[in-house]
Amino acid sequence: MKLLRYGPKGQEKPGLLDAGGRLRDLSGHVADIDGTVLGPSRLAALSSLDAESLPRVDGHPRLGPPVAGIGKILAIGLNYADHAAETGATPPPEPLLFTKQITCLNGPNDPVMLPQGSTHADWEVELAVIIGTKAQYVAEADALAHVAGYAVMNDVSEREYQKDRGGQWTKGKSADTFGPLGPWLVTADEVPDPQNLSLWLDLNGERRQTGSTTQMIFGVAHLVSYLSRFMTLMPGDVITTGTPPGVGLGCNPPRFLKPGDVLTLGVEGLGEQRQEVVAWHPPA
Repeated sequence: MKLLRYGPKGQEKPGLLDAGGRLRDLSGHVADIDGTVLGPSRLAALSSLDAESLPRVDGHPRLGPPVAGIGKILAIGLNYADHAAETGATPPPEPLLFTKQITCLNGPNDPVMLPQGSTHADWEVELAVIIGTKAQYVAEADALAHVAGYAVMNDVSEREYQKDRGGQWTKGKSADTFGPLGPWLVTADEVPDPQNLSLWLDLNGERRQTGSTTQMIFGVAHLVSYLSRFMTLMPGDVITTGTPPGVGLGCNPPRFLKPGDVLTLGVEGLGEQRQEVVAWHPPA
């Protein structure tokens, strides 16, 4: 099942894709796609609906992040050994955790806005994990049972803020629009092996990143179990799991984003994103 949210920013409605790829409205069954509907019983109820009987949404409305009310975005750094190498870092012995603040969330096809003074903005295609049930001290063997589904995330990063401005990475990862998520949440039953998915990203039509989750240092089950030892994972929380090689920082010479650039990216079976890069401007 592919769950999504559509409509103007701040006014999104819940929806799903039917078997033919047509957008259907779920407003008659749930108020929104949020943590309250991501548990197994609620997902099973939605899955049992006759999608063809749901109201069809015509045209091509804007898509928002596929989950509302996200409490936290937990991100894993240097989780692909070849990406660590291109940035000159040593792969960590334990998952390297940082956060992206929820104000960075963006629709999958909304513009990416460079922050004021940005000179080193970068791209990172990633597999995102959406938690479905509360997880505390979860054994790795049981971890995937707490996952509602998966989505594409672009972990947009300002490398100067991340590396040269002191402190943790969060300040380089959390600018407004730096968290495009979606286009939809694909439920876990449709992703039998999250460790066997291809990832890719193009910049202005040129392939920059190609990878596979087979190359992750710490897999999804390990990450869910590991993080649940340090904090409670709640329904709707997002874990974004790291990026394969090919980021701008690793180019020779480095290549960073500028207004007018276009990013397209995707994860196998989870859909695609497209973002135009724009200069900072005051929010509407």
